[in-house]
Amino acid sequence: MSLVIDSHPWEMVTKAAMQKYPNPMNPSVVGVDVLDRHVDQQGRLHSIRLLSTEWGLPSIVKALIGNVRSCTYIQESSIVDPKERALELQSSNITFTNLVSVDERLTYKPHPEDPEKTILTQEAIISVKGVSLSSYLEGVMANTISTNAGKGREAMEWVIRRLNTEIEELAATARVTMRTPMAAAAADK
Repeated sequence: MSLVIDSHPWEMVTKAAMQKYPNPMNPSVVGVDVLDRHVDQQGRLHSIRLLSTEWGLPSIVKALIGNVRSCTYIQESSIVDPKERALELQSSNITFTNLVSVDERLTYKPHPEDPEKTILTQEAIISVKGVSLSSYLEGVMANTISTNAGKGREAMEWVIRRLNTEIEELAATARVTMRTPMAAAAADK
């Protein structure tokens, strides 16, 4: 699935994607730990993060898998390529892998005709293993991912608004700081 994130250039969307959690739209993500971060010889930033999530399992899922554990972990790998202007995020669950695997890939690139817009391409592969009704569970998981994708877009907008507010506040502080010495110098003359 591809969609356009209106009115936000790739650079801003990339900053927001790297600062997406925590946010009020996805309260289930309770922690983000950076496991590795480095810049390769081509100038690309590679990051590996561990996302800790707390979410309630539907009762039918609890009955099928016989597990009430609600803390799950997801490994997210990302590559930010500033030369090609591309951000790729890949995430996979590392909890419950014997029962279900969810592999998701998000790619952010500038819109080819409008630099003030960014195109997001999202894909997910879900497989449920070793339980009855696996096709039903795959459908439930697909619907959950689709719902969460909408929340993810809302979260990106929230982060972008927060970043823009921080930039405006820094600019206002800088203007005041610069005026104070100028005003003092003018008063001394």
